[in-house]
Amino acid sequence: MSIGFLRQALNALQQQSRSRTSHRVNQWFKWLSPGLSVKRWLLISVGGVFLASLGLAIWVKLTPIFLLLELLRSFLGVITNILPNYISGPLVLLCGLLLLLWGQTRTVGSITAAFKQQGETELIDVLLAHRRLYRGPKIVVIGGGTGLSTLLRGLKTYSANISAIVTVADDGGSSGRLRQEFGVLPPGDIRNCLAALADEEKLLTELFQYRFRAGDGLTGHSFGNLFLTAMSEITGDLERAVAASSKVLAVRGQVLPATLTDVRLWAELADGRRIEGESNIPKAGGKIVKLGCTPANPPALPAAIKAIKEADYIIIGPGSLYTSLIPNLLVPEIANAIASSKAPRIYICNIMTQPGETEGYTVADHIKAIDAACGQRRLFDAVMVHKKSPSPQSLIRYAQQNSHPVFLDREDVSLLGRRVVLANVLYEDETGVVRHNPQKLAKVLLRWYSGAHHGK
Repeated sequence: MSIGFLRQALNALQQQSRSRTSHRVNQWFKWLSPGLSVKRWLLISVGGVFLASLGLAIWVKLTPIFLLLELLRSFLGVITNILPNYISGPLVLLCGLLLLLWGQTRTVGSITAAFKQQGETELIDVLLAHRRLYRGPKIVVIGGGTGLSTLLRGLKTYSANISAIVTVADDGGSSGRLRQEFGVLPPGDIRNCLAALADEEKLLTELFQYRFRAGDGLTGHSFGNLFLTAMSEITGDLERAVAASSKVLAVRGQVLPATLTDVRLWAELADGRRIEGESNIPKAGGKIVKLGCTPANPPALPAAIKAIKEADYIIIGPGSLYTSLIPNLLVPEIANAIASSKAPRIYICNIMTQPGETEGYTVADHIKAIDAACGQRRLFDAVMVHKKSPSPQSLIRYAQQNSHPVFLDREDVSLLGRRVVLANVLYEDETGVVRHNPQKLAKVLLRWYSGAHHGK
């Protein structure tokens, strides 16, 4: 029994040793991966060693070098007498290359060890991930609210070349109070997008999203909103404030306000009422027939137009149809740039209807509303629709708020000239709240982009 136990222990130790060795060899060979710009510097290092040796030989008139070469020749003669040259040659060459590679990786590892935090992945894996992300497609996402930040959390694992264009029409909650008291553009949706794109800066992200629960005048405000407001005052405008905050949070990509103009939404309802203010529109409880903003036709942020023109892929939504998505399209230059783009364009339809905005709306109704907001132009080629219905628990929960799953009317969508992309991208929390799953959504979007891109 004791012998069997010893055998098991020895086998376990051997397997552990082999797995460690295999992992280390794999890490070495990763340095030779294409695109890392390491192999060229390795060859330059070898060339430097050769030239330095040649220069030294010329300087000392070859005398010590000659003696060293004679000694080396004698040593190699002994080796080749023992092993044939076709065995000893490749063996010595392999040993030399391994030593050189080992020395290089250990040198770089020693230098970077001081900069690595505890639990961080190895440098080579960080470099490979960085290279992959920054070679990803240039993606422009247009929207606002929680839907946009949800999508960004998934997309940032596929590309670092993301531009989120965000509405600045919000006038409720913390953003509305800051807008009223300081005259700044509402920072709430921008804050959520910055936090969603933050590169694993967990503590800073939590700080940015922290909401004060007490304090005279602070209750209800988030730290991020206050930070962006202060940065706007210091830097002069929201665009510079967002750029500075992006550096603090190590954001992958960029977050851009659709306009720097102080816009106010208004909506005309079917019963003739005109509702002023983004936060008041859903509360009015009527059918929206027209949406606009004051001032009309605000100028777009130049960086947002540049991002759309350079985009490989444009995504609209998800988010509240009339208060998160369409406000971006009320900036004529943004709608024009999207319409002119040759990149694949897709709209992500909401899973549930929204009381006060899209009660009774089908998928085609959502599309018609977007088309009508920008002069009946087709801003996207396809619409993504969730395939399966939410759980009975969620359906009951939403029915109490007069909200139901958005019905897919395929024929009407086809008549509008749009392709339907069906996918299971739903996430339900323990209370029955329905959201898009960030990872599933991003995976389906990138798969569709790949097919649309290669199909051109």
